[in-house]
Amino acid sequence: MTPSALAVTAAGIDFQNPVLLAAGTAAYGRELSSVINLDALGGLITKAVSVERRHGARAPRVAEFEGGMINAVGLANPGVDEVLAEHLPWLALNVHNAKVLVNVVGNRTEEFASVVSLLDDSPAVSGYELNVSCPNVRAGGMEFGADPSTLTDVVANARRATKKPIFVKLSPTLLDIGASARTAADAGADGISVVNTLPGLVIDVEARKPVLGFGTGGVSGPGLLPVGVLATYKVAKAVRLPVIGVGGISKASDIVQYVLAGASLVAIGTAAMQQPKLPEKLVDDLEKWCRKNGVRALGELRGSLNWES
Repeated sequence: MTPSALAVTAAGIDFQNPVLLAAGTAAYGRELSSVINLDALGGLITKAVSVERRHGARAPRVAEFEGGMINAVGLANPGVDEVLAEHLPWLALNVHNAKVLVNVVGNRTEEFASVVSLLDDSPAVSGYELNVSCPNVRAGGMEFGADPSTLTDVVANARRATKKPIFVKLSPTLLDIGASARTAADAGADGISVVNTLPGLVIDVEARKPVLGFGTGGVSGPGLLPVGVLATYKVAKAVRLPVIGVGGISKASDIVQYVLAGASLVAIGTAAMQQPKLPEKLVDDLEKWCRKNGVRALGELRGSLNWES
């Protein structure tokens, strides 16, 4: 198996392998550079970026439970100006092989495009991931991705602000994730990311209160794997766009599940936080799995799930 056997071209971006670091767990790269060889990976998706600084939810923000992790960070970030001045220049100088996608959030429809337009000249940025799972302030907290008209506006406005690829990250709670993917595609998306975390509540039974300061949070970890794989399958059937499969990945065979379901790329989150060296190991393990199973190029497997209904 040649080194290029894991290479993937998705949305016009050439990735040396399909393993990315998921948004919210990779910070802006610098914070992980001493424990992860970023350039051994296909890429990283940055922590969220919004127009203005967001202080996020009150502590504690993250807690583990038997079977996974729950978090309510509140999309805390320093704001687009600081990201542009401090973090993207570091990425441009220090990350050469891994591609960088910037996760973008907003309180209002137009804020996504504002962030994109401000960051678009940075040579560090290969593309964007629009987090439409965050709440729309003007719609009383409804997720941007839950309303087709709002989703169309977010994607179309961002599309006008850049020629770089745009991935749209969808929530697993959407009633018809395939239909939402089609809406995003029609509005100009170049790819889809699935899934975001599932909403949940973990209670400290001794204190009789939530373990998180915010109360509820997003559930991630191994239990999210089948949710993400199913969402990937539905989206890959609904649109002819590359899919980033996210959720529950901790071993090479998990990545293969996502690829069989239709993913071009995958993103590692919770497992990378627990084992920072794991993403690099997954690249090696995936190459070994392909060699062992006679797979010359990972792309041969994409969307080849044998499902007779």
